[in-house]
Amino acid sequence: MSNMPMPRDQIITQINELLSKHGFDTSNIYDRSCFDLVARKELLLLLMKVLVNVEGFSVAHAQEIKRVARTFFGSPLLIGLKSKNEVLEENVVYERHGIPVIAPSTLRNIVVEEVYPEIFADRGGYYVEIDGQIVKEMREQHNLSLKDLADLAHVSRETIYKYETGRVRAQPETAFLLENILNMRITLSVNLFAVPPNEEETEIKSGEPRELVDLGFGVINTTRTPFDALAWAEATSKKTESLITDLEKNRNQKVLQKMANNLHDLSAVIGTDAVFIMENKNAKECIDGLPVVKSWEISEMKDPSEFLKMIAERKECS
Repeated sequence: MSNMPMPRDQIITQINELLSKHGFDTSNIYDRSCFDLVARKELLLLLMKVLVNVEGFSVAHAQEIKRVARTFFGSPLLIGLKSKNEVLEENVVYERHGIPVIAPSTLRNIVVEEVYPEIFADRGGYYVEIDGQIVKEMREQHNLSLKDLADLAHVSRETIYKYETGRVRAQPETAFLLENILNMRITLSVNLFAVPPNEEETEIKSGEPRELVDLGFGVINTTRTPFDALAWAEATSKKTESLITDLEKNRNQKVLQKMANNLHDLSAVIGTDAVFIMENKNAKECIDGLPVVKSWEISEMKDPSEFLKMIAERKECS
């Protein structure tokens, strides 16, 4: 892939093909969502949004993709060609509303070559993180004082001390000069695949359906995803069980079947359960193989394990 402008849907298709070719399980492509594509390889789960110009990625989309990623221990990633009028450079990590941003070529280098970017863009230019312990060890191995190394690298003694103690980042040119002097790699790869940290949420159990909240599930409603809500609870094994949930909302059968297909697809890639929650007492126990649980059934349950058991029993329905 190149950084030359191309239609967004073409970029998404190329990314999907790239990941599939290199061992990732990938989802369908979801337009009008906070993510376009979900991909998993072993323990790595990526939720990716693709834009030609990343300035179009809103705060609301960032907040929602982070919520989804946190729930499933995944990593949100924004892939784009430019920011404003500037082309995103290869092997440089940018940031938009707390989400890492890279060019398609950078993703290709990671997936195909296992080359991870070390340079990140921030206010004022490009920077790298330095492994201060390595700098100190190699400086001492070369019998160099702080001042000696500072003179060779054309920086102050205090700057070298800050590098060694991890108090300051470096410009790439200085870091690469230090690497030549010490004959050792001292830069750290940017951690692109971190799970977003917890952020202060409004009442965590304020979502719908209320029956799940009352049963003991944490629930977050979503508006920019192919599903209606996320739910989770601590299982008896102490493992957190997460669910993708769709609410009936008076949808017709054709819409429900399409949503069932989406839920099947996402649950398979993410590795979690998916379920419809219906108000209609006469609803079937499944829609296109996806379990259906009725609201009145939830109200009669005592704890989340009963809900999870019912889902498991209805998974194989036809």
